[in-house]
Amino acid sequence: MDDKEKILGKGFKALRPKSEYSDDVIAPPYDVLNSKEARDLAKNNPYSFLHISKPEIDLPEDIDADDPRVYEKGLENLQEMINDHILIRDDKETLFIYKITTKDHDQTGIAFVASIDAYEGNLIKKHEHTTPVKELDRINNIKALNAQTGPVLLTYIDNIQLDK
Repeated sequence: MDDKEKILGKGFKALRPKSEYSDDVIAPPYDVLNSKEARDLAKNNPYSFLHISKPEIDLPEDIDADDPRVYEKGLENLQEMINDHILIRDDKETLFIYKITTKDHDQTGIAFVASIDAYEGNLIKKHEHTTPVKELDRINNIKALNAQTGPVLLTYIDNIQLDK
């Protein structure tokens, strides 16, 4: 593995909500809600990210979640939010530092584009076993949107240098 392949990731030009729409766009991750819960949560909010990450909520209730029309609807919803300037693209590649605080836990992280080479070279360890059906759903979603709509969390062993 050469030095280029040892890079774990890099910054990216994020697509994110204009500040005045942030509260409307924010939504739980796609995999913590079923379709009915997502539909109920987003029904009075046309800017909810659930219209992109779980687009079946905008189609008849009897549609299979893996029907190709679901992914087409997700792309349509994404394009609409971009065209309406609800979501805007950053001008430069950036690493994003975030902190999540709950009453009994703090978590700090960095959002970046992870390297497939680093993953395949075992520099990034698998930490979750997913089912082929769920993997295929996310693959289809990513291909249809040409975007990754949900973060993949990577962890690291405590490192004093990183904590600084």
